[in-house]
Amino acid sequence: MISIFQNYGGELLYGLGQTLLCSIIALVFALIIGSGFAILEVVPNKFFRVIARVYIEVFRNIPLLVITMFFYVVIPMYIVEISGFASGTIGLILYSSAFIAETVRSGIQSVDPGQMEGARANGLSFWQAMRYIVLPQAFRYVIPPLGNQFINLVKNSSVLAFVAGFDLMYQGNVIASDSLQSMSTYLCVGVLYLILTLPLSYYMRYLEKKLA
Repeated sequence: MISIFQNYGGELLYGLGQTLLCSIIALVFALIIGSGFAILEVVPNKFFRVIARVYIEVFRNIPLLVITMFFYVVIPMYIVEISGFASGTIGLILYSSAFIAETVRSGIQSVDPGQMEGARANGLSFWQAMRYIVLPQAFRYVIPPLGNQFINLVKNSSVLAFVAGFDLMYQGNVIASDSLQSMSTYLCVGVLYLILTLPLSYYMRYLEKKLA
């Protein structure tokens, strides 16, 4: 492992940076999109509920690799060229947002319905009540499952390796092929993934205790 870090440290650090960048972008957009569809699932309008349900069921039940390959192979054939990094990131956003939507929806439905009724009785619109009353409580309820989704998102970023996204896993495959030291290479890759996921895991636990 030491020799791998010495000889290929630059490539591994570049892959780590790409993985971190992809994960941050996907996390932010997946949280925003997922929360939006979670709200649509509980709005009074049936049309919006159906749209949200279709979106969630489609992207939750199609493998992440299939979604990614669609953007990497099919979209460039008919619309516009997309890099492997962009394809993987978009796929990760769509896939993760579907799971986050279900997580946030469960949090919203865990909030006492009287909170919404009281807010509406005091003159707040549905969206104002959702923003100021319901969502803050809902997110407190779903911190543990959201933390798991965030960690899974970081690990799922390895899908970039299949589309030349130059992420950590991609660099690991190249180094293993070049050095013929597969075990040492993938141990190094595993350690670097732990460096990404363990702080996130401990932070989510800290946040859960602080907001309990």
